[in-house]
Amino acid sequence: MTTPEAEAQRRIVNRLRRASGQLNAVIAAVENGGSCRDVVTQLAAVTSALHKAGFAIVSTAMKDCLVDPQAAAAGEDGLTTEELEKLFLMLA
Repeated sequence: MTTPEAEAQRRIVNRLRRASGQLNAVIAAVENGGSCRDVVTQLAAVTSALHKAGFAIVSTAMKDCLVDPQAAAAGEDGLTTEELEKLFLMLA
């Protein structure tokens, strides 16, 4: 059985891999003279996937922080709720 943290990490990594594949498609389209429409559509997909991955990362950190704020702030990342808010707003 996987832990919720491991499951969240797996989903985030899968989303980032998908974004990586989409970015490779954008690069190939540009190199091969793809249409503007195709390039922009793929680029929008990459942007969306990266934003969703970022929100998932911040969301996971927020859940950890809400469960035990002192431990979260003292942890490896040392994120306070204020720092999490700033990270979230960077993505918005």
